[in-house]
Amino acid sequence: MVTQDFEKQTRQLIDSLKGICAAYGLGNDGNEFKIITQVFLYKFLNDKFAFEAKRINPKLAKAENWEQAISTLQPDALEMLQLQMGADTARLKPEHFVAHLFSRQNAPEFAKLFDDTLRDIAVSNNDIFAVKTDGGTKVTLFDRVSEFITDVSKRDAFCRAVINKLVEFSFERIFTQKYDFYAALFEYLIKDYNKDSGGKYAEYYTPHAVAKIMAAILVPEEQRGTVKNVSCYDPSAGSGTLLMNLAHAIGEQRCAIFSQDISQKSSSLLRLNLILNNLVHSIPNIIQGNTLTHPYHRNGKALKKFDYIVSNPPFKMDFSDFRNELDATEHQERFFAGVPNIPKQAVEKMAIYQLFLQHIIYSLKPGGRAAVVVPTGFITAQSGIDRKIREKLVDERMLAGVVSMPSNIFATTGTNVSILFIDASNKDKVVLIDASSLGTKVKDGKNQKTLLSEEEEDRIIATFNSRQAVEDFSVVVEYQEIVAKNYSLSAGQYFEVKIEYVDLTPQQFSAKMQGFTENLDKLFKESGQLEKEIRKQLTRLRYE
Repeated sequence: MVTQDFEKQTRQLIDSLKGICAAYGLGNDGNEFKIITQVFLYKFLNDKFAFEAKRINPKLAKAENWEQAISTLQPDALEMLQLQMGADTARLKPEHFVAHLFSRQNAPEFAKLFDDTLRDIAVSNNDIFAVKTDGGTKVTLFDRVSEFITDVSKRDAFCRAVINKLVEFSFERIFTQKYDFYAALFEYLIKDYNKDSGGKYAEYYTPHAVAKIMAAILVPEEQRGTVKNVSCYDPSAGSGTLLMNLAHAIGEQRCAIFSQDISQKSSSLLRLNLILNNLVHSIPNIIQGNTLTHPYHRNGKALKKFDYIVSNPPFKMDFSDFRNELDATEHQERFFAGVPNIPKQAVEKMAIYQLFLQHIIYSLKPGGRAAVVVPTGFITAQSGIDRKIREKLVDERMLAGVVSMPSNIFATTGTNVSILFIDASNKDKVVLIDASSLGTKVKDGKNQKTLLSEEEEDRIIATFNSRQAVEDFSVVVEYQEIVAKNYSLSAGQYFEVKIEYVDLTPQQFSAKMQGFTENLDKLFKESGQLEKEIRKQLTRLRYE
């Protein structure tokens, strides 16, 4: 109940911050996203520091005003306190606290003080919280927030409104709880910046059902708590939904997250997600850049190999600007099945997922596991790059299985998707599931969306992990059977065709045949009349 109440209050905080932005002309503005996420994060880090400080020094917890008590500490004592804090806690000074800004809100140039405070926090914590670009530039935690308000005369009032809202709220009492509720909180935080809800940032969003199924099959229940010191990678990470689910399944302190994404916004969202989900130690591994042309993560000169890889890569995208660069000899081993050609029309429909999929296979450790969202057409295509990729997975025995999902599982695309599970250690049988008939269709804005119930999600997971054959739902097949079916990974092609036999007497058989004959005679007669009518109409046509 504590968590539910807190989640409700946190949503109210987010709504009120959005209300302030709207009142100052930034409602649904591209910069509103930056303000909301950064202000929210500032408050979160402030309260995390307070929680840790009170845990380490009980006198602070008992003080009537902990901010005032901490400001009286000698520099050496404050430094010692900070050293005792967890690595995921920002190192703050008394002048960084929300309470300090609240007490100074009537000072002249308050907006500058507010911005300077956030920038100082960002700079002094750069080693922990900065995201890197593939060129090595560090992207700091906070911008100068007030400068998103174009009217200079309104900046002080805007920052006062924000600080007055933050001072009323506290995250402290929730830090003793399990972090699971942050997934819903994060989704709510970015919901207005997501195409599913009419905004712009759908590329950062993978449905929870897909993320849950991927994590639960990659790390089955019986393995949880036994996996440790593993690397988890997503080469097109977005906001990190897939990585968060995987990390929770393994244990946040048992894994290191690695990612790359070309989008600046997605890297900022992923950083926020890592901070909320107790994964700050992985922020130095978050790279903003082009994975295909400049894959960042390496061991020496060779590309780094990972224990687990999850990805929902873009399916179609124009990459004609760097297509020929990828077709060079140096990339041949990585793109073993080839680089898609540039079509004469609809360049934006280039099959970029084929490159990400090959990169993932190449980046997997021996014995590693991966789960990748692919268009369902991939699993049956009889030629080209798709076929070559499937041949490699089958011939080299590194396939765990496929789950074909219902249509419209992603509200933003009508493309049918499947989840491809790769397991470099699976030399035995392969599980193929056809879940396309599951789910309930609902209206989501202008789009139709299919929602899986929790029971349906669990059914898919249990069937896959128990390697169970269920009539018209799942099959468990040998690699040789897949070769015999032209490397098809569609479960439906392996289902048994059942012919029902019915005992009939000679009289019943004759009666049925008589019925069929009479029906055919009737259809042939109608066809003849239709043919005469068509000919009649044709004779009436004249050249005008």
